[in-house]
Amino acid sequence: MAVESAESRQVRIVFDGSRCIHSRNCVLSRPDVFVPNVKGTWIHPERATAAEVAELAHRCPSGAIRYELLGPNAVEEAPPRVNVVQVRENGPLAFSAELAIKGEDPEYRATLCRCGASARKPFCDGSHTAIGFVASGEPKTQASNPLAKRNGHLAVTPTENGPLHVEGPLEIVSGTGRTVACVTDTWLCRCGKSANKPFCDGSHKRAGFVAEG
Repeated sequence: MAVESAESRQVRIVFDGSRCIHSRNCVLSRPDVFVPNVKGTWIHPERATAAEVAELAHRCPSGAIRYELLGPNAVEEAPPRVNVVQVRENGPLAFSAELAIKGEDPEYRATLCRCGASARKPFCDGSHTAIGFVASGEPKTQASNPLAKRNGHLAVTPTENGPLHVEGPLEIVSGTGRTVACVTDTWLCRCGKSANKPFCDGSHKRAGFVAEG
């Protein structure tokens, strides 16, 4: 799916449909900016301020919506102050962090597959809905200590036929925002079979999970 862009005098919106998981935050909160089910132009940044466009992008969990401020006084988007991954009910892992996903350009938002069925691993493509994936978004709270540093570089490495290896400060939160664990080096399930989701328990080996590293 092609990347689309549209701009006003203040801001450019970049939309990557291949990353979209149809959370619908954009079309529900600003249907005048993101106009669904029309022919031709459907993205209208001129109908919102740059700050409003930035808020829309920040609320897009998959990173499908990005923005670039324009003009002589434009500044780049700042990284999140706290690196977070939200465990979505029956769905993916939604990262908001200073992300360095192996093989990808740096970014601040991404939804990564945890059902094992995505055709775009490590990214979610919505397959969890098609296969009826069931996994709680409210995992048990783990014993952990508060992070000395809560932001900064977060390296995510999909391992061959195995989990996501995440290195750097990260707060794992439930779908309702409860802190599940604070970590600096962890392995997160992406085969969909772990009995200790969102953490890996080695089930990918027993299940014969196959995925590129």
